[in-house]
Amino acid sequence: MITRIREVRKAKRMTLDDVARACTPPTTPQTIGRLETGMRTVSVGWLNRIADALGVAATDLVDHPASEKLEVLALIGSDAAAAPRKAQVALPPHPEAGQVALLVTASVGDYRAGDEIWCDRVTPESFGRALNRDVLVPRPTGRFVFGRLLAREGGKLHLLPLGSGARQIVVSDPPYLALPVRLIRALG
Repeated sequence: MITRIREVRKAKRMTLDDVARACTPPTTPQTIGRLETGMRTVSVGWLNRIADALGVAATDLVDHPASEKLEVLALIGSDAAAAPRKAQVALPPHPEAGQVALLVTASVGDYRAGDEIWCDRVTPESFGRALNRDVLVPRPTGRFVFGRLLAREGGKLHLLPLGSGARQIVVSDPPYLALPVRLIRALG
């Protein structure tokens, strides 16, 4: 079986040591290197462990003849665009378990009509990681508020909707919020 472990690891900007430590249970960088190079046979169990460590599906680590690859043509930095020193590929996005999507139908704030916003569902004990970020919060009436999370006081969330001239809204004890983690936008 031909694997793409190295390709995916490099695309995720992880070292052999990073992957080895992220495996459950942890392993050695040498073992990951042997699995990448084919010096050691990759079992389904290893494929699943490495996929979990990389945060991808196991199928992303197997080279499928029909799968699309997106070649990285250039690396763009603050001062220039340059060809990568070694061949690289970009990984197509895959939703993770529990993610939800928002579709933007009219431009508001930094978002444009046609944007897809992929979000993690965040439970109340993790609301703190969403402070000063845009979030979608369910309201008791079956509606939602989409705006910047300004503060959290007890079970109350203070949000500033993204529209111009909007006033702060307080939502009490929401069961979750949706925290944007990926923006998908068509250009042109």
